[in-house]
Amino acid sequence: MTRRLKVILRITGFVMGVYALTYLSFFLWEDKFIFLSEKLAPNYVFKFNQPFEEYFIETCSGDSLNALLFKTTEPSRGLILYFHGNADNLQRWGNYAIDFTQLGYEILLVDYRGYGKSTGSPSEEILYLDAQRVSDWAKQNIGFEQLIIYGRSLGTAVASDLAARINPELLILETPFDKINSVLYGFTSSYKFSNVNHIKEVTCPVVIIQGTQDWVVPLRSAARLKPFLKNDDRFVVIEGGSHNNLRDFEFYHETLRSVLLK
Repeated sequence: MTRRLKVILRITGFVMGVYALTYLSFFLWEDKFIFLSEKLAPNYVFKFNQPFEEYFIETCSGDSLNALLFKTTEPSRGLILYFHGNADNLQRWGNYAIDFTQLGYEILLVDYRGYGKSTGSPSEEILYLDAQRVSDWAKQNIGFEQLIIYGRSLGTAVASDLAARINPELLILETPFDKINSVLYGFTSSYKFSNVNHIKEVTCPVVIIQGTQDWVVPLRSAARLKPFLKNDDRFVVIEGGSHNNLRDFEFYHETLRSVLLK
């Protein structure tokens, strides 16, 4: 065996070992990879540049979901239920409420179980059940003319599942994947989180917003949803947009105005 071949075999063995260790880590701590939650103390005081109301929505299992309601200063056009991505908590996501309240919408954002001040632990089925619970709570406690569901990244699967169940006036998906396994770079999750399966059952209008430079959810993943869109649905591509900066583009806000101010 030549020296060169020995070196190649050692390098190959090292790379395979690293991959095996990484795969084992993903298998053992899958929830830590999927749900990048950041907890907040129960007495944490949120800080935003616009007024809001804080609520705790009880689940059927006794856990509570921390929710923030931002109201518009304009005559209300309706309520937006916002399901955020897989990281951080409402202190981050609440900063995006202004994009919707300035257009005349109230917006209700909720932390998943285990995120922020919400109690319990998240799972795919629990996220779906809690989304339904939040929708029911909103109908009972918030008056609104129309209901719009908005999902961001991981939250797109939650949003599309709920939309298939309750048929809102509109479903907006920002940076959606087709299936969670298509964006895990070779790893296989036990979770499905399939927008494909949900969108097939959605009857309301759908708007998808995706950037061309998204390294978390590549454009090709979101594009696999196109065959399941209806004739009047929209697939909006923001040139140069990545996973976390679409709202920095004027075209993003133009899109929101075009679909929310009809």
